[in-house]
Amino acid sequence: MDNLFENQNVFLLLGSNLGERLQILRSAVAMIEARVGFIQSASSVYETAPWGVLDQPVFLNQALSVSTELMPEEVLRIILDIEHELGRVRYERWGARVIDIDMLYYGNLVLDSARLTVPHPRLHERRFVLAPLHEIAPDFIHPLLSKTTKQLLDACPDPGDVEKIS
Repeated sequence: MDNLFENQNVFLLLGSNLGERLQILRSAVAMIEARVGFIQSASSVYETAPWGVLDQPVFLNQALSVSTELMPEEVLRIILDIEHELGRVRYERWGARVIDIDMLYYGNLVLDSARLTVPHPRLHERRFVLAPLHEIAPDFIHPLLSKTTKQLLDACPDPGDVEKIS
């Protein structure tokens, strides 16, 4: 049977604010490449202010563009497995974490299921998402908002600090 989702470009955002943050991001990138697909591009690493729960350490964030033949729900299952293997424990929403991997886009797919919503429903409100994404996909058009990443970043209301570190 043909896979309707063959060779899709998936955009992921990685974040860490506990432990050896840079090493954790590197481990996550390697695991994603081994299990999800070829990493076409990776942004620089950014140090970013916390969002949602402000009383916590600053984050390191990185965006990836990954070519995959996996279905969206399978990508989600794998990234959740990777989070778990790297020590992610979910205590509070938007709280401190060893690793967080969010699926921002799955090609131009629009999906809202019980387990997965793509595009990520709040990506346009978060500077820590848009800055690294802009580095690797400034002209990618949000399939619901019909705006490029650059346009979304320019209009982003989030005042949080975002600084490229590597």
